[in-house]
Amino acid sequence: MVTLSAAGKPLGRPPKPPAAPSETQLKSIVKAAKVLARYDAAGRGRRMAGWTPPATGPNSAMNGSQLLRDRAEDSVRNDWAAESTIQKWGTALIGIGITPRFKRITNTARRKQISDLFSRFAQEIDADGVANYYAQQTLVVRTWLASGECFVRMRSRFSDEGLTVPMQVQVLDPAMVPLLDADTWQGLPTGNYIRSGVEFNKRGKRVAYWVYKQHPHDTMTVSAQANDYVRVAASEMAHIFEQKRPGQIRGVSSLATVLAKLREIGDYEDAVLVRQKLANLFVAFIKRSLPSLDPTDPMYGALTGMALEQGGAQVGDLSDVQSPPLMPMAPGLMQELEDGQDITFANPPEAGTNYSDYMRTSHLGSAAGAGLPYELYSGDIVNVSDRTLRVIINEFRRFAEQRQWQIVIPMYCQRVIDWFTDAAVLAGAINLAEADDVRRVEHAPHGWTYIHPVQDPQGKALEVTNGFRSRSSVITEKGDDPVEVDEERLADQQREEDLGINPPPAAGSEPAPAPAPSGPQKGKPP
Repeated sequence: MVTLSAAGKPLGRPPKPPAAPSETQLKSIVKAAKVLARYDAAGRGRRMAGWTPPATGPNSAMNGSQLLRDRAEDSVRNDWAAESTIQKWGTALIGIGITPRFKRITNTARRKQISDLFSRFAQEIDADGVANYYAQQTLVVRTWLASGECFVRMRSRFSDEGLTVPMQVQVLDPAMVPLLDADTWQGLPTGNYIRSGVEFNKRGKRVAYWVYKQHPHDTMTVSAQANDYVRVAASEMAHIFEQKRPGQIRGVSSLATVLAKLREIGDYEDAVLVRQKLANLFVAFIKRSLPSLDPTDPMYGALTGMALEQGGAQVGDLSDVQSPPLMPMAPGLMQELEDGQDITFANPPEAGTNYSDYMRTSHLGSAAGAGLPYELYSGDIVNVSDRTLRVIINEFRRFAEQRQWQIVIPMYCQRVIDWFTDAAVLAGAINLAEADDVRRVEHAPHGWTYIHPVQDPQGKALEVTNGFRSRSSVITEKGDDPVEVDEERLADQQREEDLGINPPPAAGSEPAPAPAPSGPQKGKPP
């Protein structure tokens, strides 16, 4: 208890000041300050005060993915830049197609039989009856890139339908798998749960997909009941998407980072176009000298200065004003003006000196966000040298090969091979003993075109000659089968020998010497 004096001041000794922090505490404070200052982006100062994004999981960050998908698909339909991105990526990843090579089947005759079997199946693969296997690859890739994902369903068929193997593949639009979340649902096994249309078991393994019976946006009604869905086992469904975070369930459009920018670029381009169009609509203006602005003048209207119609027209009545005839514009036109008239031609403003620079800079950022070289994205290679183009293309090819071998081939191509093998075994076209060798197929993407048609083959020939790589790897890199190439070479040699055709000299070799002339020559003694 504190005792106060008559003046109201406390009596006795003043309270002790707080103890100074110990050396250990000071070290802890300094250490904490250093940790906070280690990353500027983690600071809370003036520069970063307004940047407070919420902490989100890999799937909660995708809230609004349906709207994002709709905007991406709309951009592909209407924006040339978005369509160019999807088209260029589809060409780079697929080309004319990723072909399977059944190299583990060592028997040549049997390997040809299985290759022919798959070739016939490739023409009948589409459940919709439109595309073959290689066109379906392009459709899958375009859908994945634009919408963020693509679903491919295996459809079993009856043996009496006349197919090579009783199985077909159906490509599904991402909207066919709803963003459905449920812990209990009609037909859902006990303990399983649904997240974003994908069913998981107790261990978190994908076991099934819930699919609309009809496309929800192609009908007048929207499915909302459990009986509007069908449960498809995960073994019968391929889900193609690029997983960018651990635990991510559904895909995100590859245009997500550039959609807003593309929208702004399109609006700016349209505004400049409309401005120029309106400015150029007015070719010339005719000026007239008004004889009078007197409201009592019976010949001219006070409001317009134009001559009035005869027959009792009231002064200044705009409804009865006779408008001047329009002057048609034609090459070599000579027009005589009336007294008091003068003509002035329009001089519309240009788009601006910075228009092209702004558009190029904006599309540079959009191309980078889409993972494409600007030169491929826009087709603008005016100021690009051969060496620079080679560096750009080589780096892009590394990215394309990464997507081929990490997404397209394992998620789609290999799943199709697995389904084909199972169906062929059930149909008796493939023996059970060789089924594993058929599944372990070698996928051969379409080869890249030589940037320099002379230097590039010479460099590969030097690699083979010096033992840096095999000839088979060079042939495979071009998308061809080394076995087929050797068989074709042997057949060509045999046919040339049968026809008596001398093969042309190899590139870089000296031509054979000309045969010695027979008989006496002009100007020389016999």
